[in-house]
Formats: sequence, structure tokens, C-alpha cells
Amino acid sequence: MIDMSCTIAGVTFKNPVVMASGTFGFGKEYGAYYDLNKLGGISGKGLTLEPKEGNSGLRVYETPSGLLNSVGLENPGIPAFLRDECPRWERLDLARIVNLGGNTLQDYVDGAILIERDAAERKKKGNTAVDMIELNISCPNVKAGGMAYGIKTETAREVVREIRAATTLPLIVKLSPNAEDIVQMAAMCEQEGADGISLVNTFSAMKIDIYKRRSVFDNLYAGLSGPAIKPIALRMVHQVSKAVTIPVMGMGGITSPEDMVEFIMAGAAVVQVGTYNFMNIRAGLELVEGLERFMAEQGLTCLDEIRGIL
Repeated sequence: MIDMSCTIAGVTFKNPVVMASGTFGFGKEYGAYYDLNKLGGISGKGLTLEPKEGNSGLRVYETPSGLLNSVGLENPGIPAFLRDECPRWERLDLARIVNLGGNTLQDYVDGAILIERDAAERKKKGNTAVDMIELNISCPNVKAGGMAYGIKTETAREVVREIRAATTLPLIVKLSPNAEDIVQMAAMCEQEGADGISLVNTFSAMKIDIYKRRSVFDNLYAGLSGPAIKPIALRMVHQVSKAVTIPVMGMGGITSPEDMVEFIMAGAAVVQVGTYNFMNIRAGLELVEGLERFMAEQGLTCLDEIRGIL
């Protein structure tokens, strides 16, 4: 028998394939093409306390081996998510992760409190819609001139500490590769009580329209994801996995079972799949099936046999 499962902070993932935030919505649309319960988990669209329209102008641009996005956290807001999406999430048999963002510390805290209260109310009725929070510290801190919370370790520390105090739900902190010291950042998250780390978020990047003589994005810079970032993301996941004792969710350019195996060998407990969802609408299902075939071919009975072997 092949066992692809693992447990993070008491939450069981039946396999390591998790859909990354911002690339899968809340799962409804992809659920028309395959059974979402085949997945290990979903990290939903990034949520903020209030609804956001996102950035103006062009939002995505394909680049060699990657994708640039400047969506700007368009989302319905946490109250609407809890009301409209969670009843469907209650029926899913996989790990359900809320990705939490905010432009101020108070936004983050108030959002976490709403999620915590809703989870407690559902638990009283014997239901669960949210298994863990993924704290996105790549959001711009408006009180600090727009610099992402996740750039400087001490700035990020305050957010992680406050959210840890605001919720009893398992807390995963999603790190930006643009951090000044990503290993130091990860170690700080563990010190402040995070149950896990996810990395990497997108790299800050740019595309210029040489005929219009301007950036193709109204927001000037955008986030780069996809296969182009995989070697760098893999290195960062390896470094962080060796520096902390809490589980790591690895991501960055995964498009094949072999890519997933690399991240697991580098130390990842589970992997998140993002841009590949735009390349292949059945990416999640095919990756689960492909990983199972790889394990059978290699004579592996569980992923712990290869996890973190480097």
C-alpha cells in the first residue's frame, strides 16, 4: 500500500498536493472538471477584511517559463467568504486553508478574529469549513509607505505575534522571497508560535512595453511565478527546511510529479501548485496520480522515506 498522507499541526493531508492561493479561487470552478476531494488541500483566494477590487489595467502577462501577475488581491472580503463559500467548504474532504491578508496590522487581527469566531460556531454544530490560516505577509503595509510586511523580520514579527494571539487555528506563515533574510524570517515565525511555513510567494518583477514606453502594469511591478522561479524557490525551501523544526509547504514552478518530489526531497511536507493550474485545468488530479505512479515505480510506501533527504 502507498501512503501519501502527512499531518501538519493536527490537520491531515491525504496527499501533498495543495492548490496555491490566488490560482484556484475557492475551488468551485475547478470542481466542474475533477473531484476536488482527490486533492490534499486548497489554499483559497487571498482574503482581506473588506472587499477589494484589485489593481486597474492589465493584470496578467505571460513571460518565458512564467507568469507575471498584478491582480492586487481582488476578493469578496472575509464576511462574504464565510457566508457564501464556507457552506460548500464544509462538504469538502480535504485540508481547507484560508489565506489572510491585510494592509494594516488591525486589518489582519480583525480578519483573524472573524475567521476564529466562525470556526468556533461551526464546531458547535459539528461542522468544519476552515482547517488552518495561511498568513500572507507579502501584503503592503500602508502605514510604512507600502513596503511589504514580509521584507523586514522585525516588522513581520509583530504581525505573526498578533495573529498567533488572535486565533487558535493552526497558523502557517507564507514568506516572500523578497525578504531581506528568508531563513531569519522563518526562524522568527517559529519563535512566535507559527505551526508551519509556506514559501515562496512571487518574486518582484517587471515587463516594459517598448512601444508605449511604459510598464505593461499600472502598478509598475508585478509578481513572477511559474517554472522560471523553481530553482530559486527550491533552494529557499531547502534552506528554510534545515533551519526550522516546523513543517514547510514548498511552492514555486511545480508542473510535474518530479518537481514535487524535488521539493519533498528538499524538506517540504506538502507542496502548493499555482501557475500550473492556468496551464492545465486538471493539474491537481494529474499530479496526484503521477506522484502515486512515481512512488510505485520507485518502490516507495510513504513519502517520509525521501522527505528531506538532502
